[in-house]
Amino acid sequence: MPKRLGHEARDEALATLTGWKLVEGREAISKRFVFRDFSEAFGWMTRVALLAERMNHHPEWSNVYRTVEVTLSTHDAGGLTELDVKFARALDGLGI
Repeated sequence: MPKRLGHEARDEALATLTGWKLVEGREAISKRFVFRDFSEAFGWMTRVALLAERMNHHPEWSNVYRTVEVTLSTHDAGGLTELDVKFARALDGLGI
């Protein structure tokens, strides 16, 4: 099982991620992705779903029209882990 990041490691990792923010009251990070339209957002979500299955790490997310809100936390570890940071980087690499 992945280990939770300490506060210093969490802050260092967050500083390397573009647009990701700590979720107030939780050990989690979130980001809003905005696309041109629903079809583009849904296509991106499909690619993320395939990646999540390969990584065996699944996001909390919601979609309203062209906007996708993503929250990452490793529930088994009770907070943010290196797996969440790796997944966040992968999502950013899928582009908008």
